[in-house]
Amino acid sequence: MQALNDWKLILIACLTVGLTPFFPEPHIWGKLRWVAGGAVGMKPMDWFDLSMHGLPWLLLLRLVGLWMWQKVVSKPN
Repeated sequence: MQALNDWKLILIACLTVGLTPFFPEPHIWGKLRWVAGGAVGMKPMDWFDLSMHGLPWLLLLRLVGLWMWQKVVSKPN
């Protein structure tokens, strides 16, 4: 559970697993464009691939949300 709250580990995961392969475009970007275009022809393996490349980004969004929430809750009045 400690790894899910480690900024450094999640940033490294986003920059590696979240973006590879880098050329001709980041893999996650191609999958997101495919889904935005209606996901026509996507097979279960493509959805699994999207979830694996997207997980680091979701964890990063979670950490940013928790950080923002902590700032709002601990804000002095």
